[in-house]
Amino acid sequence: MTSKVAAVAIALAVALAVAGCGLGAGKGTSDVAVTVTRDFGTVRIGSVTEHSVPGSQTVMRLLERSYRVSTRYGGGFVESINGLSGTSSRRDWFYYVNGIEASLGAAGTGVHKGDRIWWDLHDWSATDSIPAVVGSFPEPFVHGIGGRRYPTTLECAGDTAAACQTVSSKLDAIGVKVATQALGAGGSGTDSIAVVVGTWQDVRSEFAAGLIESGPGSSGIYARFSGPGGSTLDLLDPHGQLVRTLGAGAGLIAATAQYSSAPVWIITGTDKAGVSAAAAALTAARLDYHFALAVQGQTDFPVPLKASS
Repeated sequence: MTSKVAAVAIALAVALAVAGCGLGAGKGTSDVAVTVTRDFGTVRIGSVTEHSVPGSQTVMRLLERSYRVSTRYGGGFVESINGLSGTSSRRDWFYYVNGIEASLGAAGTGVHKGDRIWWDLHDWSATDSIPAVVGSFPEPFVHGIGGRRYPTTLECAGDTAAACQTVSSKLDAIGVKVATQALGAGGSGTDSIAVVVGTWQDVRSEFAAGLIESGPGSSGIYARFSGPGGSTLDLLDPHGQLVRTLGAGAGLIAATAQYSSAPVWIITGTDKAGVSAAAAALTAARLDYHFALAVQGQTDFPVPLKASS
């Protein structure tokens, strides 16, 4: 465990000791799902939906209701679930609520209606922070973050209008209305979820795209574009090493965030065909419990990619 992760865990434990283990009785909520996986969502361990949730419940208590859990750092850090724990100093449990990496310990985080809580045991040798993932779609668009539903801004490149319309229609189908603007017009701000649609050549000057170019340590995304104008898409393994390269018609759906800002979703590709393929993959069935998804035609490549893929 790096000093960064250890410091965060200790800070969480101290905060929990001050605040106590619960959040008070409060008003109950409903329809909260708790799913446990390992290896970046590739192996499903269990999934439970609580249709009626007491107001005193926290993410930790919900986990303990359905799974065998052991903790460390004063109960603020999960060590094992159903007997599964990290096998090395760079393998631990992480959790996400509606596709957003948790900023607090599970014992200090309350739950809200419709939350999708996702625990995953994975290697963090390439990065110890993955700010946002796409595998809880249609979250965070439907139920938001921390009980607050955010507006959605769709930013579209001029040469991918058809793909942008596909994305708009898919969001409309789940009850999410979007404000559409030209890519680069600005104005989405930190209080809205931005969905950026365009070829890599179109989007590479965007801030979130810059994080992707800097690698998993900056974006939490195990893929990068290379070649002239981003004509190839490199897929990385959990260690951040190149495993496979896709060319024409390759697309990517990924999400990232920085600091306290709402997440940015990027739907992009090596060319217009790749962007259209990525837009078509914006469904719960295809994104389900993937950290990010590369596509080529109808073929899906969840990333990070296994070294043998």
